[in-house]
Amino acid sequence: MNGRTILSCLTAMVLAGSPVLTAAPYVEDVEFLLREFEAKAGALMKVKGIDWPAVAEEFRQEAAKTATDEAHLRLVARLTGCLRDGHAGIVKSKIQWPDESKGRRFTGPRVALMTLPDRVLVRAAFKDAAEAGLHAGQEVTRIDGIPALTWLTKKVESLRERGQGFSTEQMALYSACHWGLADYEGTRITFEIKDAKGTVRSIERTRNGGPNYAPFGPLFPPENLQYIGRQSYGRTRHGLGYIHLRDVPENLPTQLQQMIATLGEVSGLILDMRANGGGGCDHEAVFGHFLAKGQRWRGYEGKYDGGYTGPLVVIVDAGVRSAGETIAGMFKEDGRAYMIGESATAGMSSQKAEVTTPSGLFTIRFSVASNKGRFNGGRGIEGIGVPPHEVVLPSAQDLLSDKDTLIEHAAGLLKTGFPKGAVPYQGVNSR
Repeated sequence: MNGRTILSCLTAMVLAGSPVLTAAPYVEDVEFLLREFEAKAGALMKVKGIDWPAVAEEFRQEAAKTATDEAHLRLVARLTGCLRDGHAGIVKSKIQWPDESKGRRFTGPRVALMTLPDRVLVRAAFKDAAEAGLHAGQEVTRIDGIPALTWLTKKVESLRERGQGFSTEQMALYSACHWGLADYEGTRITFEIKDAKGTVRSIERTRNGGPNYAPFGPLFPPENLQYIGRQSYGRTRHGLGYIHLRDVPENLPTQLQQMIATLGEVSGLILDMRANGGGGCDHEAVFGHFLAKGQRWRGYEGKYDGGYTGPLVVIVDAGVRSAGETIAGMFKEDGRAYMIGESATAGMSSQKAEVTTPSGLFTIRFSVASNKGRFNGGRGIEGIGVPPHEVVLPSAQDLLSDKDTLIEHAAGLLKTGFPKGAVPYQGVNSR
């Protein structure tokens, strides 16, 4: 059939009222997203070191070869992942991912890992994983026969392929050590473990553990804690006050008022923010609970009876996200607390926008500006995180002994005092 015949056929179809099959809008969608992402998130791309021209060249070539809706979905998801944005994602899609579950739930192996500069350790092992011989502090040399750090790095890339964004490298590896270990129920994963004597053995796990792949925060918290919402509080074995904030609900200021009142007089307080998943509340009201009533400090004001005015240590890790790292960062940046942590926070605290592709197939949310732009010397939080005053890495020996290195270190700081000049706030008489 020559070109003239094809044109005649199409003309006849139009005249007859038949639908005309037009070219798929894949290229147009990708071009639109490349422009919109750069126009709205270009400043963050510079902070994150993204070579957007190289990304654009790659995806233009891929879009030209895309032939199916499913391939288009995968391509758009990959492109969204290139933003390195923990908040970015496809929020509405007229194309569904293939159902790979076959009726199985998505679950974990009852194990969480952690990365140190030179090795990978078991962070936690629960129930039958512990019965199988896994324990916090053990070194993991291989996962499914692959060097452990290589496996985790590959897992990060596979998550990005499905559109999962990570605002920083610390957030990416932290996520791989938790969510990245999960898969469909019944699938297996093998950990090669090396003990303190250098003996190596393999432990195979079948994923059957429910949603335990989510981060949970402190490795070995103080005993006999009380709970309010998702928060826990009590005293350490040293007699210090301890609060773990698991999230940031709207009523967090009220929760803090109750926790601080119940703790009573303490010589020091540990505010553990590890694995705080964020949320939303009045941040200034939170800070106000750590000032005396009527006291002003750097734009904040204490408005509550019984506000805590003693020395404060904040603990963070790469699992502290969004509003969690905004609040944690306020205490450090505004001179109220000394901050320690395994790493900087996740670096995903931002203002967001949404765009819908010309095809109408996808609506995508992504970050366009950092929250707390005054943090980090004017660079904000997004793509950076809040770095602690002091990086404190969990000790393998402590973990093997069921001891939380960071809580112990925080207790030592509260006993001996902070490094000179690190925390300007000095109590009730400070202004």
